[in-house]
Order: sequence, then structure tokens, then C-alpha cells
Amino acid sequence: MSLPFFDRRKVRFRPLAERRNKVSFPRGAVSPDQPPRSLPPGSAAILKETGARIRAARAAGRPVICAFGAHTIKNGLGPVLIRLIEDGWITHLATNGAGIIHDWELAFQGGTSEDVRENVGRGEFGTWEETGRLINLGLLVGAYRGLGYGESIGRLIEEQGLEIPAAGELEQAADRFSGDSERAAAAIELLRACRELTIAPGMMAVAHPFKGFSAQAAAFRLGVPFTGHPMIGHDIIYAHPLATGAAIGRTAIRDFLAYAEAVSRIEDGVYLSVGSSVMSPMIFEKSLSMAQNLAAQKGAPIANHFILVVDIAQSAWDWQKDGEPPADDPAYYLRYLKTFSRMGGTMRYLCADNRDFFLSLLSELRGS
Repeated sequence: MSLPFFDRRKVRFRPLAERRNKVSFPRGAVSPDQPPRSLPPGSAAILKETGARIRAARAAGRPVICAFGAHTIKNGLGPVLIRLIEDGWITHLATNGAGIIHDWELAFQGGTSEDVRENVGRGEFGTWEETGRLINLGLLVGAYRGLGYGESIGRLIEEQGLEIPAAGELEQAADRFSGDSERAAAAIELLRACRELTIAPGMMAVAHPFKGFSAQAAAFRLGVPFTGHPMIGHDIIYAHPLATGAAIGRTAIRDFLAYAEAVSRIEDGVYLSVGSSVMSPMIFEKSLSMAQNLAAQKGAPIANHFILVVDIAQSAWDWQKDGEPPADDPAYYLRYLKTFSRMGGTMRYLCADNRDFFLSLLSELRGS
């Protein structure tokens, strides 16, 4: 028996310019030159240890991966992330689907973050034409070009538009890429979208007047991996009829494998998990397990990696000293700490606002 499906074509979408946003740039952007506020008591030693680990990792050519939740972007930290990758301290950025969207919306219109309670009640939450159409089209084009999720949107922002292949090229792609079924299928999906939306071939200009604040655009420009790790149904772009599971899946699996490759080199490296209670710990544990599988085959397991978890939840449990708490202790249900405490190496937890942490880390790495 086939299940009934919701018809997204009946949903009325509104121009993004009509939406009231909670966050606006440039006023809401955090300057990397802004002095940090003091971190909570007891944080100084952890911050210094983290800075030392990052310096040692970069001196040895090892990765420093930073995975973060969407609030990092909403809190205006794009410019700080940009400075950290420009200075070579962070070698890989990773976020969830919401982080990708907020970064794009800020670059596109200088505003993001709607009133969820208010807009759900009116049936308008997430029903914004440009966000749904342009991000999904960017993923369709990226899937055809062989790009990842974050790279597809970073390229859209940085190049201020999308290069749309001609219909003839896409029609011939199934034959030309007969040995690459994914590329051929991606061509067919893009062709369908172009026909449905009557999209002309050539450069589709999409102005991003605030792209200087975009971490995705900067990462694309600098050749630094910025991977997106979405979950189907979690993000507002899935309400749009142009959302295509195949394109989303193709670009997302490429990003997961790019992220896993970076994790496979984490020996003597650093992993920063900032404000991500689900995405970061989940993708890290699967990637590290795969990496350990290969490392074990070579007789050289990964053991000397450093993990710093940053969040605002209070935790009095000493995870490094006392191990995993019993199931009747509330600390056991801080899922991200439980997960990372099982990942070997050295784990530290820093309870701090993400703005204070990133500015303090940048200051520590600068030696100021």
C-alpha cells in the first residue's frame, strides 16, 4: 500500500524580503577584533591547553576541525570563523543544515531567524521563496558538478550566482556519464528542475551583498572544506517543491565522507565541537569508528587526539577523571558529552557562550 504524500505545490510561498528577521547584519556581526569577555571561572587553563594543542597540531600539519551548531552563525560569528581559517588555525568547518541556511540568508539579504511561534500559527514558517528555491537549486547544480553540500552553497554565494548548463548538455549527460550513474541521474534531476521553473542556461546572477560575512563563501574562496550535515525534514528548504532528496543526499554524503576523511587524520589533531548537541557527536563517532577500522588494519590506532566540547549547559561531572556517569545521574543525559567521552584521546568541556569562546580562542591563538 502506498502512503499518501503532502502536496508541497499547494503551499503559498512569500518573498523573503517580506519576512521580519530577528538577526540583521552588519549590526549583528561580531568583529574578530572585538575584545572577548571573560570566560567562566576555571576556563583559563582549558583555553590555554586548547590553544597549545591547536598550535602543535598545525605545526605538525595535523587537522583542526571545528563543528558547530546554527547559533554560531545566528550569533554573528561568521567573521570570527573567517579569521580563524584565514590565519590557518582551523582547517575544516562543519555545521548542520540550519547553519548552512542562516549563513546563506545573511549573505543574501543581511537578515535571518524568523519568529517560529508566530509564523507557524499563520502557516508561514519556512515558506520563503528565495531560501527554498535558490538553496535547492544550488544543491541540484552542485550535485551535477560533483560538489558537496556546503561547497555548493559556498560557491553560490562567492560567485554570486549559478552557472546553469544548457538543456542539450544535460540531455546528453546520461550517455556521456554512462559509467557514472550518480552524475547521469543528477543531470536528469537538474534538467527536470530547469524545465519546471523555465530556467534559462548560462549564468543566473544572484546578488549576495553581504557575502563578506559568509563563512561558507570564505571557505570556498580559500579552499578550506566547509561541510554541511543536514537531516531530512529538519530544515525549512524541504517545504519547497524544488527540494530533491537525491540532490540533497548526493551532496550531503559527499560532505560526510569529506568530513570522515579529515577525522581519519585526527591523530595529534584537534576537534572543536561548539554548541552542537546532536549533529557533531553523531557524525564524529561514526567517522572515528571508520577511521579506527582502517587504522587498526595498519596496527596504528588513533589515540592522541584532543576534543574540546563547548556548550552553555552546566556540568559538574568530571568526565576525564571519573569516566561516564551512572544512568541515574542527570549528567548521563548530556548526550554530546557522553558520546565524546567514549571517543578516546583527551576530552575537555568548557561551559561558555559561543561568542565568548570563539573570541577568547582567537585572542589566545594570537597571543594577545
